[in-house]
Amino acid sequence: MSGAQRIKIRHLVPSIVTVFAICAGLTSIRMSLEGRLEASLYFVLLAVFLDAADGKLARFLDTASPFGAELDSLADFFNFGIAPGLLLYNTLYLGTSHANLGWLATLVLAVCCALRLARFNLSTHRADISLKQHGFFVGVPAPALACLALTPIFLHLNGWDSADFPVLRTIFIIGVGMLAVSTIPTFSIKHASIKRAHLPFAVVGAVVLVMCLLVYPWSTLIVGNMLYLASLPFSYRSFHN
Repeated sequence: MSGAQRIKIRHLVPSIVTVFAICAGLTSIRMSLEGRLEASLYFVLLAVFLDAADGKLARFLDTASPFGAELDSLADFFNFGIAPGLLLYNTLYLGTSHANLGWLATLVLAVCCALRLARFNLSTHRADISLKQHGFFVGVPAPALACLALTPIFLHLNGWDSADFPVLRTIFIIGVGMLAVSTIPTFSIKHASIKRAHLPFAVVGAVVLVMCLLVYPWSTLIVGNMLYLASLPFSYRSFHN
């Protein structure tokens, strides 16, 4: 009698990290409902970090699987489509006269994230549809979508009151959602490279970035988001040259 089929523990590690990411997204929603805004944002950022970690772990351990890919896609939809949308709604729109406008932005953000991830899942089965081309992403990736959409909250935490600009804020959130389902080529950090001579500068820059995130997290994320948006015309030009 043959023994039961066994699974190596290392095959479970990436999926466990993905489950932790889902827990981070759920906890972010809880924090936002309790009015703990900064804690809620930290959990979204934790989900972004875990999303990057599970993919790298799967490749490093050579444990990529269809199950892991589907679980990761579901986690991305929840963490980067639903959790940021609810955080935006609970923080900036709930209890105001613009609640319906905020709910519209939340719906569009979630739907755009779902459409992007559905297209990504399809691209893994069809060679003629790809969201990665020559070192570029097609459209804004889901983690970047979440960070960009949360810009109004980052501004709010830096003392900029956007209460007088609800329509502009909503247009921005919807516009970010549309970037995710667009076909605009965007730079992929995974495929970025530098000259060996520039390595010390890159290391120093990374250290400065981490320190800025620790000391001035929301200001740093605002600057990062603006630089990312400013890079879109350059990525489009670079892709087509």
